[in-house]
Amino acid sequence: MESGPAIFVGVVFALFGGGLLLWTARRLRRGEPVAQGVRPVMSATLASVVAVTALALGAWCFAQL
Repeated sequence: MESGPAIFVGVVFALFGGGLLLWTARRLRRGEPVAQGVRPVMSATLASVVAVTALALGAWCFAQL
């Protein structure tokens, strides 16, 4: 019974983290800014850290099953 919410949250974190990581990589490859009005290195670093953290949380949720 308790595995349903863990699966849902794990999928949400994994999809968000993967999508954000792919989006950030695509923006950097094209030379476009990740965030407007912020230094490019700082915004790319922050977005990458958030994406990897979300992926790690998703993996942790799946490991709790």
